[in-house]
Amino acid sequence: MKYLSTRGGMVPQSFSDVLLEGLAPDGGLAMPETLPDIRPHLSAWASLGYAELAAEVLGLFADDIPSADLRRLTADAYREGVFSSAAIVPLKPLPGYAGGGLTLLGLSEGPTLAFKDMAMQFLGQVFEYVLGQRGQQINILGATSGDTGSAAEYALRGKRNVAVYMLSPHGLMSPFQRAQMYSLQDANIHNIAVHGMFDDCQDIVKQLAGDLDFRRRYQIGAVNSINWARIAAQVVYYIHGWLRANVAGGEVSFAVPSGNFGNILAGHIARSMGLPIRRLVLATNENNVLEEFFRTGIYRPRASAQTYVTSSPSMDISKASNFERFVYDLVGRDPERVRALWAQLAAEGQFDLSAEQPRFEREFGFVSGSSSHQDRLETIRAVHAASGVVIDPHTADAAKVAASHVEAGVPMLVLETALPAKFSATIVEAIGIEPARPAALAELEQLPQRVEVMNNDAQAVRRYIEAHAG
Repeated sequence: MKYLSTRGGMVPQSFSDVLLEGLAPDGGLAMPETLPDIRPHLSAWASLGYAELAAEVLGLFADDIPSADLRRLTADAYREGVFSSAAIVPLKPLPGYAGGGLTLLGLSEGPTLAFKDMAMQFLGQVFEYVLGQRGQQINILGATSGDTGSAAEYALRGKRNVAVYMLSPHGLMSPFQRAQMYSLQDANIHNIAVHGMFDDCQDIVKQLAGDLDFRRRYQIGAVNSINWARIAAQVVYYIHGWLRANVAGGEVSFAVPSGNFGNILAGHIARSMGLPIRRLVLATNENNVLEEFFRTGIYRPRASAQTYVTSSPSMDISKASNFERFVYDLVGRDPERVRALWAQLAAEGQFDLSAEQPRFEREFGFVSGSSSHQDRLETIRAVHAASGVVIDPHTADAAKVAASHVEAGVPMLVLETALPAKFSATIVEAIGIEPARPAALAELEQLPQRVEVMNNDAQAVRRYIEAHAG
């Protein structure tokens, strides 16, 4: 399988090439030339464990890695000990809430208690493997609104030939999220807190990644969901969820809390590969740029000053990096039109695809909704009262929106974002209970922390990397 850029300016590349490249040379994002049809495989895959399923699915995308090696990588990534559940991704029913029609897809069993571990544990393995095969080194430059950073750092800490430079918005993550990242003392991990919002951090990453000379001189790579390998690894849990929820072959709907559009994009890819998905329910918080697009067809990102700080902070995002991949499919994979739309976005701050809006649900299965702080609290209370289950605020956003789209006979899987321990203040506000956390993380916030605080300045970040990169 070969990969092209959404903007048309990249020669076809292999999976391993786009893994190390991150952003395409023309500023676009890598997409497969064609997508395989998985329908003939679904019956055979029903009996596989998660690591085996991951090897089969990722083998369709990474056909330049020998299958025996890929099976070893997925076995190392997805195993009990790394994940707290032998199932890796358990299904957790929510009886009594929304008529009992919702089930959590348990994506938070990994080392950082968040769904980002699902892709990052594989990335940690495959980066080390490909770099070792090629005798190369890489400097990972990323941005996080809360969970990507810790998941990437825990997956890559101590890995050979890899250093991580992770930008985060200063003071805007939860104390637990900050401590997970900043308490790491590994020499190959560098945390940089930027005065600004997540979008400012993401803009710095894109600006530096867009400087081809700098990128090649310092072997700059990416672990944000601009990296196709992240999306490919996330496709696996949609297939796993479908197989566990409905092995009879019927449709399943998925509700996804969304900020940067990577998580739900993986669902779109799985659906495009033939997975019988009825609806992809996109849920946002008060930063509802994506909800507005799917409701109106107008994409209108907001400036950092207009981006709200909310109680579901990992979705405090107004510029969705992965959205370009969906638009590429929406406009018939026409790179010239994608380039024109993003040029218009840069010049005017928005673009209008309202003429395409009827296709969003009819052709692609997308519906959307948003949630407020009060909605979040009420949903956490209602789920807990009905089922005894405590959910985190991002998952609550998805559960609230999902409740309006439950259909008889169609399982609705709500993608869990994180364990509630990562957002204890909101949980206490909602139900008056301090959420449980793993014993190993009981004193996490008391550990020494190491972080560089910088102004919102791409050149300052550049100088820091130049000073520390090997």
